[in-house]
Amino acid sequence: MSEELVISLENVSKCFKRYNRPVDRLKELLLPNKTYGDNFWALRDINLEIPKGRSLGIVGQNGSGKSTLLQIIAGTLTPTTGRVCVNGRVSALLELGSGFNPEFTGRQNVFFNGRLLGLTQAEIEQKFDEIIGFADIGDFVEQPVKTYSSGMLVRLAFAVAVNVNPEILIVDEALAVGDMFFQHRCIRKMRSLMDVGVTTLFVSHDPSTIKTLCDWAILVQSGRIIDSEVPNIIIQKYAKLATELELGLLNAEIEPAPESALGEPALDNRSHLLSTESLVNTDRYVEQTFRRGSGKARIKTVKILDVHNRDITNNPVVDFNQEIILSIELKVNEYLENCIVGFFVCDKNGVEIIGSNTHEENIQITNLQANEELVTQFRFRLPLRPNSYSITVAVAESYEDLTLDWIDNAIVLQVLPPSTNKRITALVDVKIETEVLKLSSIN
Repeated sequence: MSEELVISLENVSKCFKRYNRPVDRLKELLLPNKTYGDNFWALRDINLEIPKGRSLGIVGQNGSGKSTLLQIIAGTLTPTTGRVCVNGRVSALLELGSGFNPEFTGRQNVFFNGRLLGLTQAEIEQKFDEIIGFADIGDFVEQPVKTYSSGMLVRLAFAVAVNVNPEILIVDEALAVGDMFFQHRCIRKMRSLMDVGVTTLFVSHDPSTIKTLCDWAILVQSGRIIDSEVPNIIIQKYAKLATELELGLLNAEIEPAPESALGEPALDNRSHLLSTESLVNTDRYVEQTFRRGSGKARIKTVKILDVHNRDITNNPVVDFNQEIILSIELKVNEYLENCIVGFFVCDKNGVEIIGSNTHEENIQITNLQANEELVTQFRFRLPLRPNSYSITVAVAESYEDLTLDWIDNAIVLQVLPPSTNKRITALVDVKIETEVLKLSSIN
């Protein structure tokens, strides 16, 4: 491989002992020739190579092994079998307040953690103001950490992690604790680190954050890497997998895809997913289409119409700000007391840009009988910058219930450049009225 590897895992597995009673652990210590616990393999046969400067998202259900994997890479856990090679200074934010002494003040913990990460006393002193400014916890920096709220604790921990010149940054779901202003600050900081070549490993249950921050992702289930792909595809597979497990359509034990290391995935990696079908009159997008749901209702067709009701699905190229009609036809397979039909227009990373549903538009669909069919049409404009966009469609019985049918990338469309000749690179281009008022100078 031509790229420089900073992280390499070969056949890594991690086993923990589980005991039914605390006394069983003591018995095993006193009687080493007898076993009183069960082996639990949190990780099994992990093979992973991460080149320098990559941003890897790690996705999976709770208990799938994500945090164990990060702890092994960070060096806080030792694998039971296998080889781990990490080249570079690792800065890890694994658990809330991990590595902090609750009796120490915030200031003392900054210096303590800085030294653990390999910085000299002079380097920490030089960066101290920057760390405290980023954390923005005020006078609490002089108070014991045990008096901090969870938000203050993660602020300080993240500020230390990102301001100590890391070569490898590991973040495990920490951003979910901070408020929205701090989350935006963290994401901007992480992006700036990525821009200068810091290798990043990021675990989050927020799909949009994975899509926007990471350039690659892996799906972990039952302690194995079962797939690796671009983030949008992995998020779709994860959502489908979670739905199928919830419905009992799959066992919790899932075999990994043929190519489980970071790299180009095999074409047949989708074999463990339920089959899907093309909903438009062309199969050009079927490889990127993912479907999930209980099947109590099934989407039959998805079409794009122009304002004259002409079907442009097979040639989905539209002008900037063109008005379109999204037509979704569905068939009911079982009686539905309520039904919600909705859609998203997403960018190439899968980030939702435009979206709505019948419930939000105050349209009630109730008492649908088996074999009943209906068509829902959404009419809207596309004030988007020239690029390709995908349309995701879905049907649900309510916000709380499982999805009846959900299809990612049902249609991919292309938006042509606007005629405004603006050079603004924002994703959405809308008409803006601008006024400048010249204020009188005060002598």
